Amino acid sequence: MTVRFRAAERVVFVLIVGLVLAAAPGAAWAQDEAPRTPWGAPDLNGVWDFRTLTPFERPEELADQATWSEEEAAAFEADRLAFFEIRDDQEPADVVGNYNQFWFDPGDSVSDTNQTSLVVDPPNGRVPPLNAVAAAKQAELERAREGVNRHVPTYGGFVEDLGPGMFAVRCILGFNTGPPMTPGGYNQNVQIVQTPDHVVLLNEMVHSSRVVPLDGRPPLPDGLRQWMGDSRGRWEGDTLVVETTNFLRETSFRGGVTTAELHLVERFTRVSDGTLMYEVTVEDPNAWDQPWTYRLPMKKNDMPIFEYACHEGNYGLYNILAGAREEELEADAAAGR
Repeated sequence: MTVRFRAAERVVFVLIVGLVLAAAPGAAWAQDEAPRTPWGAPDLNGVWDFRTLTPFERPEELADQATWSEEEAAAFEADRLAFFEIRDDQEPADVVGNYNQFWFDPGDSVSDTNQTSLVVDPPNGRVPPLNAVAAAKQAELERAREGVNRHVPTYGGFVEDLGPGMFAVRCILGFNTGPPMTPGGYNQNVQIVQTPDHVVLLNEMVHSSRVVPLDGRPPLPDGLRQWMGDSRGRWEGDTLVVETTNFLRETSFRGGVTTAELHLVERFTRVSDGTLMYEVTVEDPNAWDQPWTYRLPMKKNDMPIFEYACHEGNYGLYNILAGAREEELEADAAAGR
């Protein structure tokens, strides 16, 4: 009954958005008349849930298959949910240095569009390969971290010592917060608050927020850079377009392969009362030789954003340092020092 009900919901949704999957990135979509704010802008206010079982990249065996049938989508969902159940039913549970499935909140369905990947451009549904410079950087990072637990420091300083997990472990940026936002793990909600001349994007993860001006002001000077970049917004019809530049350095996005030259174009379109279409075009000449785009339907969530407490402020950093000192003492003892 549940599977049939979800299938019916998806059919209705696909009829509403019409040519969503056939449209070129950034193109206008067929949609319901969007609710309006008192000043006439499309009303994007509220909490939006971006959990999904849809893979970020299309499985290679699906080749050029851009969408699933209802039966294929239901089978994929059942397979993923069965995997999660098996993963959480180990005796003893394999949770050393990690979480068990109980702590994860991936959702229980693929996106209502039935797309086989969030990536929609290139048409193969996969992120383009890294260019030579970025690939060499990634290989060096993997060499330095080979055989090292994600949360074990290696030489490199306050941030670099934790490899790809540095931003999340240091509570600088959440691993799904972005920009751009990507589904993963837990705390997959964003609250949007609008005024006539600003939009605020508040992510549940690490309580990161962006205040996006809509008044046409120029970007910050090139020398003034921020962890989450500098965002400027505008309306293109009923779509909110947010461009972000001036990143300080790499972020947690795609495992830290991006650079300060990352350029994002995010598009927010309310395609129905309960669905906000989120589309992102990613460009970084230091990482990829071509831009690429992914598309993620977000669902209206009637629950509020709850307080997020990052463990660095509680006990995580203390434990990391205490553990490192203990390992140094053990090494000294073994060496007879």
